[in-house]
Amino acid sequence: MSSNLAERRAAVLGPNVPTFYDSPVHLVKGEGVWAWDADGCKYLDCYNNVPHVGHCHPHVVAAIATQAAKLNTHTRYLHSGIVDYCERLTAKFQTQVDQVIMVCSGSEANDIALRMAQAMTGKTGLIATDNTYHGNTMAVSQLSSRKPPIGGYASHIRHIPAPDSLRPVGGTADGQAAAFAQELQTAIDDLEASGHGFSGFVFCPTFANEGLPDLPRNFMKPAEQVVKAAGGILIADEVQPGFGRCGETWWGHEWLGISPDVVTLGKPMANGHPVAAVVARAEVMAKFRSAFGYFNTFGGNPVSCAAAAATLDVIEQDNLIENAKSVGAVFLHELHSIEHPSIASRRGRGLFLALELETDGAADADLAAHVVEFARNHGLLMGRTGRNRNVLKLRPPMPFSNENVAMACDILQAAFKT
Repeated sequence: MSSNLAERRAAVLGPNVPTFYDSPVHLVKGEGVWAWDADGCKYLDCYNNVPHVGHCHPHVVAAIATQAAKLNTHTRYLHSGIVDYCERLTAKFQTQVDQVIMVCSGSEANDIALRMAQAMTGKTGLIATDNTYHGNTMAVSQLSSRKPPIGGYASHIRHIPAPDSLRPVGGTADGQAAAFAQELQTAIDDLEASGHGFSGFVFCPTFANEGLPDLPRNFMKPAEQVVKAAGGILIADEVQPGFGRCGETWWGHEWLGISPDVVTLGKPMANGHPVAAVVARAEVMAKFRSAFGYFNTFGGNPVSCAAAAATLDVIEQDNLIENAKSVGAVFLHELHSIEHPSIASRRGRGLFLALELETDGAADADLAAHVVEFARNHGLLMGRTGRNRNVLKLRPPMPFSNENVAMACDILQAAFKT
């Protein structure tokens, strides 16, 4: 059945549409931290930050159904849902980002953020790391390193070396923050000399696609100072770390102690319903609104706002940020009990964890692929990331428990023994 479905999928969706795993999983049901396939096999989900508060959470499902049965339309009519939600959302920020544009995907949010930087500065140059991903519109794909754009990267784009746990920028862990900031300054100087000028730097506060490097809290302080001294806009892409995943704080940039001008949100925002947002300082929003006639038909519709508000309810009522902190600490401790000579680093922040694999001093993507496939075949869904795809990525829904940790680590332990 699944093979026939895969053939039909390829026929109607076209070639090279990605699936996970050598034998794709045909999921038919989800509940909490669990998912089931068409054959009735049950999987512990250690991959998904989309169902942030758990697959098919009844409170979120009820909010969607109730609002869908009442009204759903675009935002050119007045509706209290978007106002109520955005007031709640902006209250979660400790900095001066306090105005919101709601959209449908993180790609759209980051696309807007880039235009905000250009509107605010009157310049076009943009900087990201050399091993990142911020979406798939034409503009943000210029920042991403997965596949170079047709014709190569645009002349107003610069990439700087991504921070790294095992091979720090500048050569030492203690000097990495300063070296990273210097790379940023060099890129800014180059953009200014080129005539494009510098408009903004976009980054993920956990550097998730870069491999989730283990960085100190003050790591981004020198980079923040460089961006602001140059008159640029600092853009924090919170699509992966946001909404409390890292434990302790609502946002990754808050943990770092920095104040971005623009924050982008996505995947976990409404527990799988397609909702995303840009949150910006009022001055930045005003410049953007005067420079672009932006409207998003589905962004901020009443059903999406109901889903997003219900997701906030669950995070708050179930103390899921504290859960991410406490369970994440147990998870990281248990990962340290897994012994294998190729585990070069174990690291994590809250419910976002990584194991970096190297054999004889070289990235071991084959071992990482083996572990991911073994886990899938034994009831655990996980992924891999990093420059060389040798970093195991564990990013479960926020209600993950210590019992779930024990099961996940048992499977991982077995994977490394085979």
